[in-house]
Formats: sequence, structure tokens, C-alpha cells
Amino acid sequence: MTDIMSKAKRSALMARIRGTNTTVETRVFRALRRQGVYFARHVKGLPGRPDVVFRNGKVAVFLDGDFWHGWRFGRWEYKLQPFWRAKIATNRARDASNFARLRRQGWKVLRIWEHELERDLARQVERILDAVAARRRG
Repeated sequence: MTDIMSKAKRSALMARIRGTNTTVETRVFRALRRQGVYFARHVKGLPGRPDVVFRNGKVAVFLDGDFWHGWRFGRWEYKLQPFWRAKIATNRARDASNFARLRRQGWKVLRIWEHELERDLARQVERILDAVAARRRG
């Protein structure tokens, strides 16, 4: 299956996709701020640069896009060009490595998928706050 766009047009389109402060992330950041909690964003010193970090509870949250991080990848990877199949497989392997490294360092790691946030943002924010509260208690 060939791409329906020219190489230049596809490149321009892909260049517009942001890696940080995406729409999903900014919605979560706003919701957490409304709850009055302090958190750090995109912490460079931690494996994988988690999107949301609660340092005093040692909770790291990744807000992952369904496509880029391969939600249910096995169901649709066959539809992709080899380049994209390899790209997403590499992303998934890097995610697993980063999660394992964070856990070894004593962090609680939450992974929240884009579709979960779109379906019920309030529930996912509650999930984050529950994890932070549990870590601070115990």
C-alpha cells in the first residue's frame, strides 16, 4: 500500500505533530491544577521524561497517544508501512524499558491512554490523584 500524499506533503504534516504539551496533555494539566495539586511536567532527569511527575509521592504519569505508542498494536500493525511499523514497535520497546527503569528506582508508573482521557477525563484525573494519595500514605 503506497502513501496517498507526496513525500514532502507527508513530511510537512508529520512535522506539525507536537511531542509535548499536546491537547490531551494540556487538558490533564488544567484538570490537575483545578484540583490544586502541585506537579512537574516533562521531567528531563527521569527515564522517558514522564508527562506528569509528583516528586514527593514518586508517581510518574505517561499520557500516551493511541497511535504513537501502539494501543492494541497487534490488531492493526499489519496495515502500516514498514517504516511506521518499526517506528511504533521501537516506541513500545522504549516505553517498556523506561517503565522498568522507573519502577526499579522506586517510582509508581501510570500509563493513561489517549482514548481513556477522551472517554472520561475526570475518572483518569481521579486515578492519578488516588495513586499519589496512596503513595504518600504508605
